[in-house]
Amino acid sequence: MARMARLTAALAAVATVAACGGTASEPPGTPGLSGTVEVVAKWSGVEQSNFKKVLENFEKKTGVKTVYTSAGDDVASFLNQKISGGTPPSIALIPQPGTVAELAKKGNLKPLSGDALEAVTTNYSAAWKDLGTIDGKAYGFYLKAAHKSICWYRTDAFATAGVKEPKTWEEFIAAAKTLADAGITPFAVPGGSAWTLTDFFENVYIQVGGPQNYDKLSRHEIPWTDPTVVETLRTIGQLWSTPRMIDGGNAGALKIDFSQSVAEVFGEKPKAAILCEGDFVGSEITKAGKYKVGDTARYLPFPSIKGAKSSVVVGGDQAVALKDDKATMALMAYLASKESAEIFAKGGGFITPNKTVDPSAYPDDTVRGLANLVVSADVIKFDMSDLAPASFGGGTNADEWKLLQEFLGNPGMDVNALAGRLEDAAKKDFGSN
Repeated sequence: MARMARLTAALAAVATVAACGGTASEPPGTPGLSGTVEVVAKWSGVEQSNFKKVLENFEKKTGVKTVYTSAGDDVASFLNQKISGGTPPSIALIPQPGTVAELAKKGNLKPLSGDALEAVTTNYSAAWKDLGTIDGKAYGFYLKAAHKSICWYRTDAFATAGVKEPKTWEEFIAAAKTLADAGITPFAVPGGSAWTLTDFFENVYIQVGGPQNYDKLSRHEIPWTDPTVVETLRTIGQLWSTPRMIDGGNAGALKIDFSQSVAEVFGEKPKAAILCEGDFVGSEITKAGKYKVGDTARYLPFPSIKGAKSSVVVGGDQAVALKDDKATMALMAYLASKESAEIFAKGGGFITPNKTVDPSAYPDDTVRGLANLVVSADVIKFDMSDLAPASFGGGTNADEWKLLQEFLGNPGMDVNALAGRLEDAAKKDFGSN
């Protein structure tokens, strides 16, 4: 739990990252490199395609072959199976700091060394470097950060209904009802990808419970039966249970995954107007081709609840090494470089905490604006479910995931009882504390 405390504390200083200057040192070419490096991440679709461009450039520079494997949403389970089978990948990009801490504790990760450690020290702020440090050893770094406190919308839907961008929760609900009255379903909710439900919970909770309670709940220092949790669940339940709010209804939403939800709002035949999810939605919109990010597809900050200060929940994918051969560490050094991050950034749907990246590397003002929101928010916190043990918040069978899916399917359930079940799961997964 001390590790979790350091993670949440470190993010208090992260808000200055994108404003930092500095000149990156690219990893030097290493004579005699050879072999194959396997990289595992959750990315598919556009993100996978953009990341493979990074790997291809590394291959050209070094002659080392790379193999990319998409683990899907449950990276923790995928890695544990590979490790148990004696075939761990060389490098993994892991979205859950809790999983990284567990793997380091078990001795499955290799500390950064040589050029890899130097690249991280040069190109990342102390705050972000600390996020990859466990018991004084640097194990990883965040290649990709994600701004998760936004909602994307179709401008044509808002124009048809005469709706303006809402700033408060009350305006948000009123806008949704106006859309529904105009015959436009307000929300696509990707309940089939339960991590999106945890993101929604966190964006509501940080405003209802406040930053200090957010940190405490992240570490299970207050119970999930706390009144702030109950109020958050009640707030979400009131939205999810309102007729005409959700594309496909509550039962239908449980069958819609993240990729499908983007199509439900921004596809050839859109069925909804709003999708609340991170900056990475932008690249999926671009891929779909019908709507243009920054023009016909725009985003708004997650609405303020009861006058709460502007808050940003961030996530990210941390690169860690499970092997320490020269080729693996050379790729780790390259992934921490300015060149690598700028290649990834040009593809869109990507924000990096690498402080040396030129803002012009981002493909448009929309992405640059999203990156700026990360550093200008009054409050910034890391994704709560990703900080939790994987059994609670980090995989297909994670308890929080399953319980929030159940809540989406039946939003009229007793929220006090639901909070009690979340607390029972937290006691089991965190250990009674």
